[in-house]
Amino acid sequence: MSNVNAGNRPSGFARGLTNYGDRDFALYLRRSFARSMGYSDEMLVRPIVGICHTPSGFNNCHRHFPELLEAVKRGVLAAGGLPLEFPVISLGEVFLSPTSLKFRNLMSMDVEEMISAQPMDSVVLLGGCDKTVPAQLMGAVSADIPAVQLVAGPMMTGRYKGERLGACTDCRRFWARYRSGEIGQAEIAAVEGNLATTAGTCAVMGTASTMACVAEALGLALPDSAAIPAVHADRLRCAEASGRRAVGLIGSDLTPRRIVTEHSVENALRVILALSGSTNAILHLAAIAGRAGIALSLERLNELSETTPVLVDLKPVGDNYMEDFHAAGGLDAVLRQLKPLLHLDCMTVTGETLGQRLEGRPAIAADPRVIHAASDPISPVGGLVALFGSLAPGGAILKRAAADQRLLEHEGRAVVFAGLDDLARRIDDPDLDVEPDDVLVLQNAGPRSPSSMPEAGYLPIPKKLARRGVKDMLRISDARMSGTAFGTVVLHVTPEATIGGPLAAARTGDRIRLSVSRRRIDLLVDEGEIASRLAQRSTIETVGGRGYDWLYRQHVLQADQGCDFDFLQQRS
Repeated sequence: MSNVNAGNRPSGFARGLTNYGDRDFALYLRRSFARSMGYSDEMLVRPIVGICHTPSGFNNCHRHFPELLEAVKRGVLAAGGLPLEFPVISLGEVFLSPTSLKFRNLMSMDVEEMISAQPMDSVVLLGGCDKTVPAQLMGAVSADIPAVQLVAGPMMTGRYKGERLGACTDCRRFWARYRSGEIGQAEIAAVEGNLATTAGTCAVMGTASTMACVAEALGLALPDSAAIPAVHADRLRCAEASGRRAVGLIGSDLTPRRIVTEHSVENALRVILALSGSTNAILHLAAIAGRAGIALSLERLNELSETTPVLVDLKPVGDNYMEDFHAAGGLDAVLRQLKPLLHLDCMTVTGETLGQRLEGRPAIAADPRVIHAASDPISPVGGLVALFGSLAPGGAILKRAAADQRLLEHEGRAVVFAGLDDLARRIDDPDLDVEPDDVLVLQNAGPRSPSSMPEAGYLPIPKKLARRGVKDMLRISDARMSGTAFGTVVLHVTPEATIGGPLAAARTGDRIRLSVSRRRIDLLVDEGEIASRLAQRSTIETVGGRGYDWLYRQHVLQADQGCDFDFLQQRS
């Protein structure tokens, strides 16, 4: 029996043989060990679909994966393939220190190398929690065999005192009330038990849900797959269909690098803007694009943002949850409203172009309370913008849809924190000199810092101001913010303070000006003074540690390039 596909290329167990200097012996030995797993002759000659999954007791989002895994296998077997699962690193967002982003690149390397090293003709990528989907897509683009992304799906909402609750926007809302003294310890404990009550990713348009939509918009996930709740039977049917499609892709040229193009990346940016999606998605999309040799331009992001309406009313900036988005028509309904703005010639894993996908399936009437028509948008411009200026010459990101509109044109006095330890020590000090119109600035929390760019950009409102009813302030940092958060928060300031970016020159008492209309964030200090301060600053060790910590800090790129490793980017 032969393990070759229609193009006379090795397939199945004959693919990528271990090198003993004798190919026939290598196949004979491999098949003998495969027989130890009880495979029949029929199975041994089938093409192989790898299933890259992410099991971990430290990842609550993925606890339903055993059932999803069986559904994928069912689809692969029904279509004539042999499913072989393999584990990779799992990144449970809230269980990792100092931050999950630090390990995204490590997971992407794991994904790429295991796809490349093991015999598989295509792969299903089973992930969900924030950094797992970008890591899998990054690795799959680099490995470049046919791949289908299958996401975990969002969790369902919980209930508390007649109110729906969803992680993690509502957890931030209640925590703010707790910090201000509005609710006590007993109530915050009760809320804690009702925020995350099922398997799946966060119930709002946070990073996980945004990246699920990005995967579908890029064309790497099946149509209508992004928003199906984790515990819905349709999620299992989607898993089975993903397994079937992975078999159908075998031998085709529909690999990730053909699908991830400059135009499909622009489609994904349009979707992020229309969703008012997570700021993290810009960083992840830049890394995915970089693996295909495509530079994501922040200037182009701004151009798209001016012509892309916000259409989706979901928390953290709206009123609804992901289960409502699914019931309202999901991403398909959004794509149909954006159709005149999209590149419809982009290929997808279905074998169709995006335009053929939209033409070939009946449109489902969207619920206008959740998904607005393009003629009646929530906002005529996109939810995110990039900022430049003397404080961020390489760019910064602001989710304007989540901001206090009064602060989008603002000048205030800087109150500067030199790092996370300084922030934790002083933010709630009753003697902290701070007023509501001031600008909170966090330094040394970028990718090369010891904290490796955590979701610390959502600086807490100082307790003394929170108790006075202050809900939002302009906050600036080189850190990130959770996709479930909200507020007037400037993030991803590039270059970061740790490597001597202008952010490192900011001092308490300086004036800072934000002008979203001009796309600028400026430190109102003379250029010569900024240069003098930077020359005198204390150097922070950026290359230290050992093992992966050394590798990370030696090779991580800045936020505008997606914080990928320099040696993993595809040279265009």
